[in-house]
Amino acid sequence: MWLQNILSFIKTFFTDRKWEKIRAVLWFCLITVFIHIIWKFWELKLHYFPVGEFMANAADFFNTLVFNESTWVITHILNIKITTAGNSIFCSNGAGLTLIGSCSGIKQIMQFAILMLVFPGPWKHKLWFIPLGMVIVHFTNVLRVVLLTIVADNWPTQIMYAHDNWLRIMFYVVIFILWLIWVEKISLNKNK
Repeated sequence: MWLQNILSFIKTFFTDRKWEKIRAVLWFCLITVFIHIIWKFWELKLHYFPVGEFMANAADFFNTLVFNESTWVITHILNIKITTAGNSIFCSNGAGLTLIGSCSGIKQIMQFAILMLVFPGPWKHKLWFIPLGMVIVHFTNVLRVVLLTIVADNWPTQIMYAHDNWLRIMFYVVIFILWLIWVEKISLNKNK
């Protein structure tokens, strides 16, 4: 009896329109986790084969871009006194951070782009929404470095906690909000 109820619920879950939004969120989560796993395998086991050199150059380019944009905001808008060396930022209290390849934001930018390519919607809107979202994800990364520098300057013992927790989650919250805008506002326009 309980197995029949479970099977009935599963059938209802995948066919009833009242579960459509929950199914969409589930697909978002599954696709995001799948992309993350595949990306990590491609990065760590295959070393970005067959485009390893291109990915290294892209990571260097985006790291430099994020570094320059972040340090500009830190020094010109927030007036925080820092020194820099290479891709490292040092606060006046001696705390610092270094932007390495994984800080480039490429993975999150590509996660967003792949997610948007997979989800249904009109291509005429994907052609502008995907690049716009990629730029937003990039500037989220800039904001992440700026916030991490603020943490380093004020609460240096919290750098790793901020980096590994709420600043990492921030990426996925932004990607989720962009996806939600796509699903709720833009992709629905094709039916109107």
